[in-house]
Amino acid sequence: MAIGSHIRTYFNGIWHQGDMPVMNAADHGSWLGSTVFDGARYFNGLAPDLDAHCARVNRSAKALMITPTVETDDMVQIIRDGLRAYPEDAAVYIRPMYWAIDGDATGIVPLPDKTGFAISLEQVPMALPEASTTLTRTRFRRPVLEDAVCNAKAGSLYPNNSRMLAEAKAKGFGNALVADAMGNVAESASANVFMVKDNEVFTPIANGTFLAGITRARHIQNLRADGFLVHETVLTFDDFHAADEVFLSGNMSKVTPVTAFDDTTYPIGPVTKRARQLYWEWAAANG
Repeated sequence: MAIGSHIRTYFNGIWHQGDMPVMNAADHGSWLGSTVFDGARYFNGLAPDLDAHCARVNRSAKALMITPTVETDDMVQIIRDGLRAYPEDAAVYIRPMYWAIDGDATGIVPLPDKTGFAISLEQVPMALPEASTTLTRTRFRRPVLEDAVCNAKAGSLYPNNSRMLAEAKAKGFGNALVADAMGNVAESASANVFMVKDNEVFTPIANGTFLAGITRARHIQNLRADGFLVHETVLTFDDFHAADEVFLSGNMSKVTPVTAFDDTTYPIGPVTKRARQLYWEWAAANG
């Protein structure tokens, strides 16, 4: 599914113009959903944390018992070669992905060394600084590792996320604030979440039910270096109702201010704005 324009696809060792088919109908990934991907961003001539995203897609593949076939450094170089076709001021969404091709005698367990690999580049604008969203509760929860591959960025996890988003949008909100199996806040339906109280920053502690994102880690590091106290801890929905500011953290938009959680409203406050500023400053120096 294309969400942008000027698409390029890396498949079978070369770059192709446009969105092209890469799976067969009988591939394990098509049939049984053994797909993993990662998402990085290119903007202002920068690709911050590209190596971390490439390393994570290899870890995700292993979590699904898929054999990764491209070393991190090689993947980074392939992507940088592909990005040369875009103007420096273009904003590009970068998706490396793997899927299993064959299964064992049952058809269910992926066979090692039978792995598909592709990279999709799509020109997708970065969100405007003033773009924000709203949150609501959802009846759907994040799974646990015993139920699903929560330690991977796996395509098979996203139908649950889509249920959360569809429910939130049906209620008139932009996203959902989601509970873990214990009923504590885990993340939103599409990104990690932070809250601010009395000028201190809080984010749900990584407990194995959600991916603690690369951009999330970057915000924690940046804010701490700037003098903020950042707590990774157990947080309840009541904590979020009592917060001074809330923002989402994800690769697609980096920082998305939240202006409401059900009937609680928030300003786009100074810490949220500072987190955005710090990220852009870090990216300019390290991207």
